[in-house]
This record gives sequence, structure tokens and C-alpha cells, in this order.
Amino acid sequence: MITLCRRFLVGLGLLGLYTVPVPAHASPVGCGASVPYVSGRDGYAAYRIPATVVTRQGTVLAFAEGRRGGPGDSGDIDVLLRRSADGGCTWGPQTVVAAGRGDTRGNPAPVVDPRTGEVVLVTCGNSGAVTQAQIMRGEVPPERGRRVFVQRSRDDGRSFTAPRDITAGVTRPDWRWYATGPGHALALTRGPHAGRLLVPANHSAAPPAGSPDTGQEPRYHGGHALYSDDSGRTWHLGFVDAGYDGVTDADETSAAELADGRLYLSSRDQDGSAPGNRLDSYSSDGGRTLDRPYAVQPTLDDVPVVQGSVLRLTGPGAPLLFSAPSVPTARRAPALWSSTDAGRTFTRLLTLSDRPAAYSDLVQLGPGTVGLLYETGAQSPYESLVFRRIPLP
Repeated sequence: MITLCRRFLVGLGLLGLYTVPVPAHASPVGCGASVPYVSGRDGYAAYRIPATVVTRQGTVLAFAEGRRGGPGDSGDIDVLLRRSADGGCTWGPQTVVAAGRGDTRGNPAPVVDPRTGEVVLVTCGNSGAVTQAQIMRGEVPPERGRRVFVQRSRDDGRSFTAPRDITAGVTRPDWRWYATGPGHALALTRGPHAGRLLVPANHSAAPPAGSPDTGQEPRYHGGHALYSDDSGRTWHLGFVDAGYDGVTDADETSAAELADGRLYLSSRDQDGSAPGNRLDSYSSDGGRTLDRPYAVQPTLDDVPVVQGSVLRLTGPGAPLLFSAPSVPTARRAPALWSSTDAGRTFTRLLTLSDRPAAYSDLVQLGPGTVGLLYETGAQSPYESLVFRRIPLP
């Protein structure tokens, strides 16, 4: 199947970065790729941190951070959105969903609420005058440090409510850094927690009293989740990975619901001493607790230290997909992996190009097509966000 998939994609011209023409029979809209965000345009020096969902009406929403000062993580940053009514081939105008107004707003984690069809968006932010390093060192007061917000759209992503601060219910007193996703959040569909909205996230903790550490060391990174059982009105803290052992340092996390109702959690290992750069775990109670601590996923050793996206396709026997760059020492060569054993092992399906690439997010467009919104460019991963339509056998 892998060989057939590669040949099929080569035949469609999908192994070159900006190859757009695709035979009409391969896609109902006759396109293979589009570029919704190009750095340096529309008042933003860089666009980063992709997240994408498809609404109940079939509209593709492509979220991103618009960074006014450059590709760095600090400063004046807005959360932006573009909508596509034709499966990601063309895009409507760029809109601001959460305005920084000099501060930092980002880490979009959108999800479509299965009960109402509304789009629920969770984001993070902090003062634009501080950096992540300062926050992790405990040098920033809470009101200027990381905050968590929720918004919703009742009109298919055309407009969103103002950000509402939910920080108090989803953090712990000893946490410093905090980041939602990035990438799409999850709506559970199976078992006793069907309807739950779950956002995978990560944090950093303060060193224990008397420690010479500053808190900026990688060992203080950990993963966690926040969830809502009432369509995003109230939020609770779910599982917390708090080992802080320096061996596996869970960081940016994505989640997928497996066929048996368990959650599969895939995390970036932030410079832990264990071999490899990807960690994973499972949850059997809808994200309240982990079945086991995060452990190395050795079949994804080709992935560098970077965010990645997971998505389980719908249908009997449908695989679990994973997207990320595929060079262990560099952010380049975006690729797609598949697992047919619920995340125990992954096999590379295809490599999209050999160009620089970084963050990505997967979305299912139809029974045989997925969309991938990802950072890439000719010289740097942060030149554009590309949306690729990928047919699967």
C-alpha cells in the first residue's frame, strides 16, 4: 500500500512543494495546494503556528499567528483566520480573531462542537513586553504572564466572540509557561465522555524550593490537557504530566480519539535525555488521567524537536496519521506517517518535499482526502503556510 501511495502521489505531482495542478478526477475542486499565508504581506512580518478544522457546513478554517515583528515568539502577535468554501483551494479575506494590540496572542486550538456546530477556539497570550525565557524564570507577574482564553463562532467562522479568560480553572499555582496545542483540539465521540471538548497543552513548572535551577531548564516542561463537558462554557484541568525528570520532557502535544474510545497523545520531547524526539501516551478516561507516563515513540525517530499533528481518519479500520518534518537534526522535509495499530508503530507514507518545514496540522476533507496546513519555504520554514490536499488510497 505504501508503494502504491507513493506512486499515486508522484503521478499527481504532489511531491514538489508548490505544485498546484492536479488532474480533475483526483479532486472535486481540481487543486492540490494553495498558500493562504505568505510572510511579509498584509502587515505581518511572519505567519506561524497553523491550526485547521472543517466546520459542519464544510468550510475549511485556517488559523495562524500573525507576527508583526518577525518570526520570533514574543511581541505584537495576533490570531488570524482565513476561510475556504472549496476545500482549501481558494481563501477568503484574512480576519483578526484575537488582536494582540501590542501584546502576544497565539497558540490557536480550534474545535467544532458536535452538540451545537459552533467553532470553539482556545488560545493563549501574555504581555508583548516579556519573553518566554522571562516567564519560565519566574520574573513576570501573573497578570503579564501566560493567560488562557476561549472564544466561539456561531456563524461558521465569520465572526467570533471576544476572548474570555479561563486561566484560573485550568492552571496550577506553580506553573509558569503555558501553551495550548498548537493545532486543532478534539471533540470526543465515543463512550461516556462523548461530546467532551479536549485541548492538549503544555506547561513549565517552578523549580522546587532551594533548587539552584532557574526554571528555564528543559526538565521542567510537562504536558497536560484541559476539557469542557458543556460546549466550552466551563473548563477543567485534565491529566497532568509532572515527572520533571529530564529524561522525557513532554511539550507541545496533539491528540486523537482511537476507534476504541481511548485518546492517543503525541508530544514533542523538549531536549530530554531519552533517545529520539517524540513521546506518546494514552488516556482511557477522556483525558482525565494518563494510562502510563509519556514514553519515547521509537518509530518516529526521524522527527526533529518540533510540533507534530495527529489525526485518526473516520471509518472502519481507518489509520492514525501523523505529520511533521522528517530530518532528525533539522526542520525540513515535511512528511506523513501512518499507524494501523493505534499508535504503537508508525510507517512513513510519503515525503511532501525536501524543503525547510516546521509546524503542521492535519484535517480530514473527505473519505479519501486529508488536508495539511504547514509552515514551509525555500530558504526558511517560516516563509509561508501552505495548505495541501493529499489523496490517500
